[in-house]
Amino acid sequence: MRVLSLSMLLILTFISCRKKEWDAFYGRPDSLESPIYGRLQEKGNFTSLLKLIDKSGYKETLESGAGYWTFFAPNDAAFASYFSDRGISGIDAVDENTARAMVQYMLVYNAFEQDRLDDYQASENNTGWTPNIAFRRRTAYYTGFYKDTSVNGLVTAIAANRNNLSSSLTGNYISTDYNNKHVTYFTDAFMTSSALTATDYNYFYPNSQYSGFNVLEAKVVTANIAAENGVIHELDKVISPLSSIDEYIRTRPEFSSFRAILNRLYTNNIVSFIYNADATRRYQVISGKNDQVYVKVYSHLLSYAPNNENFMKVGDNDGQKDCWTMFIPNNQAVDNYVKNTLCKYYPNFDEMPIGIIVDFLNAHLFPTVVWPTKFATSRNSFAEPARFDPIADIFDRRILSNGIVYGTNKVSQADVFSTVFSEAYLNPKYTFMTRLFNTIGLRLLIAKSNVPVNIMLIPDQAFLDAGFTYNVNQSQFLYNGSTNGVPDRLERIVRSCVFFGVYKNMSDNLSGKGIVKTGDADGEGDYIRYDNNKIYTAGLEDLGLVANIDSTKTASNGKVYFVNQLLRYSENGIGFHLNKLGAATTSQFNYFWQLLSNNTLAYTPTTMQIIGLTGFSTIFVPTNTAVMQAVKDGLL
Repeated sequence: MRVLSLSMLLILTFISCRKKEWDAFYGRPDSLESPIYGRLQEKGNFTSLLKLIDKSGYKETLESGAGYWTFFAPNDAAFASYFSDRGISGIDAVDENTARAMVQYMLVYNAFEQDRLDDYQASENNTGWTPNIAFRRRTAYYTGFYKDTSVNGLVTAIAANRNNLSSSLTGNYISTDYNNKHVTYFTDAFMTSSALTATDYNYFYPNSQYSGFNVLEAKVVTANIAAENGVIHELDKVISPLSSIDEYIRTRPEFSSFRAILNRLYTNNIVSFIYNADATRRYQVISGKNDQVYVKVYSHLLSYAPNNENFMKVGDNDGQKDCWTMFIPNNQAVDNYVKNTLCKYYPNFDEMPIGIIVDFLNAHLFPTVVWPTKFATSRNSFAEPARFDPIADIFDRRILSNGIVYGTNKVSQADVFSTVFSEAYLNPKYTFMTRLFNTIGLRLLIAKSNVPVNIMLIPDQAFLDAGFTYNVNQSQFLYNGSTNGVPDRLERIVRSCVFFGVYKNMSDNLSGKGIVKTGDADGEGDYIRYDNNKIYTAGLEDLGLVANIDSTKTASNGKVYFVNQLLRYSENGIGFHLNKLGAATTSQFNYFWQLLSNNTLAYTPTTMQIIGLTGFSTIFVPTNTAVMQAVKDGLL
């Protein structure tokens, strides 16, 4: 028994020694800082925040040492102001759901000291860190399920977490992505790199001081407080979860007219609600209810989905360095513009091509961040700047979870609605020419306010009368039922309706008499003759017709002439025109015609073709007097 006791003592001594060696090697070092919760306790000025964490259910997460976080932590003075501003006594007046949301929004995934926060974690092509271009980070907070209105009434919905694709039947929704919200911050390194100043910051937060390190409206009092499971940045103000653009405008009645267009559910719908089985199962497990869940999906035709918190998602973290921007006109501006411009020729949006609706919206949707001092250099999907005055035109400005919103007192003056192109685009009587401008590529020029151009617009009826039709199902132009050679014929006709460069200046006034060439110096078209607002082309003269200018309108980049006939080109050869010019014995060109038509080596009477003459040619036709003089001089 004595031997056994001695053996056990030796074994315990050995185990104890080994445990000390294990703890010395693997144990928690004495120099290691406490976890985030403990560090807040140690600091002594975060008592309200600690109570909020307790109520939120995040105490275990933040005191266990697990995870790796950046925590934006408001101090007690910040909470005192927060309570005072809201007229509440303290954390006891904050419900558990609100507490959880606040703490989650203060928590950013991964630990970042100040000098790393403004570096972009690029995942594209294994690029690695890109310094000084990041101003946002993904938080632990997301909205989740909510109630929205679909075509079938109130439904349980969830926001899209990607921009939609034309080929997607699910709205491009990723069920494993919870659409976490981002928080915005400002550092000197980022501001300098982006050529921004305190002016940009104070545009959004006029009652806050820019300090060189701010998180939304809060100033960082103490940065880089090390903890076992992350980094703490002490704030002088409480930050609360921000709305997405989609959530924000849902609650603002002054934007209801714009939102009604952005959230169209019926004919020409911009929004749809798509059933999602994965989201439905998750909701039913969480809530214990049997509701079906629908993803709120914005049209793939939009520049972006205003409820998508993930930015483009080209790289996993690209939301760190960019976000959406939306300029939202107030109700009066939208209603007036719809009445006087968009619906000038349409009774309502149901009758309007969806492209017009989408173009109107996209003129206000910038798929990039637009800072207050960068209106003139930022571009929307049309490559047009933000045509607003940051002082006179903006009455509301907000940094939100997925972008920036500017409330405006006017609509964006998009080129597509103000140039000569708009007169065809917005009027259903000119659908044929609108399609041709798009097909040929002329829209890229005539719909630019900085490209001077005059155009002539021909109504659809004139094309139909001439035998041209359009097959919508097959996207084909036809002439008397055939597609043979039709695109070339129509392109020549349409190019005879545009006047660029010097020809634009020559066509500014067609009330007198003259001849002008269509096109520009690099792409010349046909000659037309004008006489007191009457237009003559070779093709029209062949048919004994004339085109009348019924009215004119001045647009931002030129003048529009509304004509009542197709500006036809002649399909007859030059021999035909010489015959028409000189066949009559009374014609002053008859002698030249006689010389030509009687020369069988040069002319074929049955086809009226000049032998050996192909392509475009110029012929100088002498008068009868000139021919007689040549005979007298022995030249003929």
